[in-house]
Amino acid sequence: MACYKSCILAIFVALCFSSMNIGLAARNLLQTTPPSVPTLPNPTLPTLPPLPTLPQSNVPPLPTIPTLPQPTLPTTQPSLPRVTLPPLPSIPNMPTLPQATLPPLPATSLPNIPSIPTTIPSIPFFSPPPATTASP
Repeated sequence: MACYKSCILAIFVALCFSSMNIGLAARNLLQTTPPSVPTLPNPTLPTLPPLPTLPQSNVPPLPTIPTLPQPTLPTTQPSLPRVTLPPLPSIPNMPTLPQATLPPLPATSLPNIPSIPTTIPSIPFFSPPPATTASP
């Protein structure tokens, strides 16, 4: 486990030292002036040949979509047969349990919580030293 930690530490140190040279190189590049680019002649492009005209073909018209007969929906809903449910069974009476009485809790007093101050105290500022006038 220690070998992995030392390997990671070595990689981190190597990256730190390698970035210093990059920073210096970037500063040197920013301080140099860009080289002058010579003006190159504009080449003349040959004109493109005209596109040939394609022969017009006779395309048959699209077939028409046949109209299907519309089904008729029933307007009344069929009535469902009435089902009579059996009566629910009655729940048996549960025996009553005796009520337990608990002793009263002892009276305890809670400690006082100090209040949080709502005003910010003022910071005393010292008066500046008196100005000395120098005679010329």
